[in-house]
Amino acid sequence: MPLPTPATTVESPHKPRTRQYREDLNGLRGLAIALVVVFHVWFGKVSGGVDVFLVLSGYFFVGSLVRRAEAGGSLNPLPAFKRVFVRLFPPIAAVTFLTAAAALVLLPRTRWAGLADELTAVLGFFQNWQLALTSSDYLAADGSVSPLQHLWSMAVQGQFYLVAIAVVLVVASCVSRTRPELLRPTLTLVFGAFAVASYTYAAVMSGHDQAWNYYDSAARLWEPSVGALAALMLTRWNITRVRAWPLALKTALGIAGLASILLCGFFLDGAEQFPGPWTLVPTLAAIALIVSGAGNKTWTAQVLAHPVLSQLGSFAFALYLVHWPILVFALVVTGRPEAGFVGGTLIIAASLAVAYGLRMAVEVPIERDAPARRPILLASVVGAAVIVTGMFGWQAYVGSQSTGQRAADTLDIPTHPGALTLTDGVSIPEASMVPSIFDAPLDLPITTLDGCISDFQQIDIVTCTYGDVNADRAIALAGGSHSEHWITALDELGRSNGFRVDTYLKMGCPLVAGESPTVSDVPDCAPWSSAVLDRLAATTPDFVFTTASRPSPDGPGDVTPEAYVEVWHELEQSGIQVLAIRDTPWLHHDGVPYRAIDCLATATSADHCALPRADMLSDINPAWEAIAELSNVQLLDLSDGVCGPDLCRVTEGNVLVYHDSHHLTASYVRTLTPELGRQLGSATTWW
Repeated sequence: MPLPTPATTVESPHKPRTRQYREDLNGLRGLAIALVVVFHVWFGKVSGGVDVFLVLSGYFFVGSLVRRAEAGGSLNPLPAFKRVFVRLFPPIAAVTFLTAAAALVLLPRTRWAGLADELTAVLGFFQNWQLALTSSDYLAADGSVSPLQHLWSMAVQGQFYLVAIAVVLVVASCVSRTRPELLRPTLTLVFGAFAVASYTYAAVMSGHDQAWNYYDSAARLWEPSVGALAALMLTRWNITRVRAWPLALKTALGIAGLASILLCGFFLDGAEQFPGPWTLVPTLAAIALIVSGAGNKTWTAQVLAHPVLSQLGSFAFALYLVHWPILVFALVVTGRPEAGFVGGTLIIAASLAVAYGLRMAVEVPIERDAPARRPILLASVVGAAVIVTGMFGWQAYVGSQSTGQRAADTLDIPTHPGALTLTDGVSIPEASMVPSIFDAPLDLPITTLDGCISDFQQIDIVTCTYGDVNADRAIALAGGSHSEHWITALDELGRSNGFRVDTYLKMGCPLVAGESPTVSDVPDCAPWSSAVLDRLAATTPDFVFTTASRPSPDGPGDVTPEAYVEVWHELEQSGIQVLAIRDTPWLHHDGVPYRAIDCLATATSADHCALPRADMLSDINPAWEAIAELSNVQLLDLSDGVCGPDLCRVTEGNVLVYHDSHHLTASYVRTLTPELGRQLGSATTWW
């Protein structure tokens, strides 16, 4: 989410106001931050306030640069860079330092390494790229979300400022002495080209890779560029012309803009649609308010200039910085998936209080060049240095505690029997848990390491072969990551029993028929599944191995979605047999997922991380009823190898069961191989 520009980026409301000062636009900034906070806290959505900030940042910042250049100011870029640093860095450094301190107290140590990476990325103004590379989703907050995730947009805005400084100063140096009247026209052409190219890129990428597109600076550049164009074109002469417009026209334009901004978050899904074409709604709405309020005060300009909105706009930057970590840490403490009305009200009140304190303690002394200005700047730099030093220190410690290898490759079954303690009654010797809490994220299926699974945005089918690659008998492993995590056992069984395993896998996408938004929210899941079913009908493997159930969305236990059953019907019509395996439990507390390693990092006993089996699995496999009219489906159920009679634990037989909140470690699946082999042999009659 883009940062609201600090109130003094162009002109401080505490300084004498000139006729260029727009109280209504300061109020628009206040309205935008109000929408951001309210939609985050109470609705778990991205609002149009995000894009209003980007437009205003381009409008104010480029307008300020151009006025300086026209007034004959220095063309040395260093003072401009310094002004940006002084305005942005101290508040950001203060919030990151306080967030890091709170994280040390409230978050398990298994989350510190990821947070350390984000701290460095925030302070280095490149967090948007760090999050894009890790495919983080910016949706509703809960206790498992990073308290710094919202600051990726600070990087986008900071990057735009640097580009704008370079562009304005280069153009100004070229034309100021010879043809100064060409400064605005030339800059209008440059920023217009930026806007067109960036908008086109964003529109294309929104249908190709939305997760990357959301964070990509290139896809966001058009929004502040549109604001820059407004600043370049709204000269005093043009404002005079705007004054001559009929008041009814300007009022209608302002009302349309204000209504669009207020309603945007209710009707558009910013996380899925921005910064693509639908972003024109809040962007053009902001431009409408900029233009309609120029010169004469329209009704909407008077509303936006209300003292409440204006005051809120004066510390919008601070409020943006603090509201998200306060929300996330509140959910960590309460353990709830959402704040609720009362809790949300308290979070908003706390955010307002902390933001006001941050503004008065950090921003105001810097703006007014108070005696405390230099100590504040020094403290921000020292605090940032402490954060970065601590990050490298912790990363070094984690590295010393990690083997850096996939534990499944070297697992010693006699000392680490894992699931065999449940399925075969093997005794548990004294040994440390494998993988460790620091090695767990590395204990992944070989298909992930080989790149043999389509990612969230990829619609192309990726196929690899495991097991006995030369065998005639074939099992097609198809579906999402919950099909994928069985590859460790299937690969071993294939090599020892003479069958190959052909994989058809896509992240977050179980094999479904038709549109199934309740099963998967991955946009390309349905077309990808359809293409896989066509491929399976053409290749006719002996069996298709896929999941048979998933957690119930309405309560305890698990269910078999109708979309799965439709797939089995289609495969039956193609003459293909199905091996449908019951899904493994997903770890969560009251709807909030938690990682096994996070729980183990703070729990006094591994049993404290366990969940009642009755909450995770229905008494009877729900797929039995679903296959009553099907003759081509054989059910596999390894629930007794994952859960005991009463509890589903996160560690069994000295082996960690989950590498996150719902995917089995490759090591644990290795220990499930004998039981899967028994059930698979019976179902296929191959051995």
